[in-house]
Amino acid sequence: MKILVCISHVPDTTAKINFTNGDSEFDANGVQFVINPNDEFGLTRAIWFKEQAGATVTVVNVGGTDAEATLRKALAIGADEAIRVNATPTDGFFVAKQLAEVVKNGGYDLVIAGKESLDYNGGMVPGMLAGLLGYDFVNGCITLDVNGTDAKAVREIDGGKETLSAKLPLVIAGQKGLVEEKDLRIPNMRGIMQARTKALTLVEPVGAQSSTKSVKFEKPAPKSAVKLISPDNLDELVNLLHNEAKVI
Repeated sequence: MKILVCISHVPDTTAKINFTNGDSEFDANGVQFVINPNDEFGLTRAIWFKEQAGATVTVVNVGGTDAEATLRKALAIGADEAIRVNATPTDGFFVAKQLAEVVKNGGYDLVIAGKESLDYNGGMVPGMLAGLLGYDFVNGCITLDVNGTDAKAVREIDGGKETLSAKLPLVIAGQKGLVEEKDLRIPNMRGIMQARTKALTLVEPVGAQSSTKSVKFEKPAPKSAVKLISPDNLDELVNLLHNEAKVI
């Protein structure tokens, strides 16, 4: 089984986020980037298939040279090879078009992507990718088992879970539950050394028109200062909860 894992290169969740050019562009200065958490769950599951069923695992990213460190980390975790599409990921449709070309050229049986990336939270790419390929698609996947060409998946739905059967080739959008956080792997020294010799292939993008453009970003309003109310002043407490916080 050939598995392709889509990797997004996203800011660390602890990073301080700022915007430039009239709040229309993300400011990457001083920001540390990591593997998108939802993608890392998918990568860990793919490595499990490699160890248990002899699958081969390729990771792919659409991005610039700065993303290569993230791809090398995925190789250190256990992926066999990496592909970087040399293009700026302008929007979800553009990225899906690039990934679809990689899948067609590579003949992959299973494509694993994160349900969404934690930078733009679009949640569009996996479904678009499946549509462009004409593959079956499972969104919000939290369990995946494969037997030959038969796949069994469980996905989260409002208020419960749904179990689905599908045939390979298949695209899934994974999230926490596909593996647990305790199962995520930290690259060891041997893995890091091996990653240096594994193939990282650069491919040029195919022509695709971006369908959307980010006009402006806005950060959440800063939290207001804490107001301390005397326990003897219940009238003031009720007044603030009713007129200011508007929770009663």
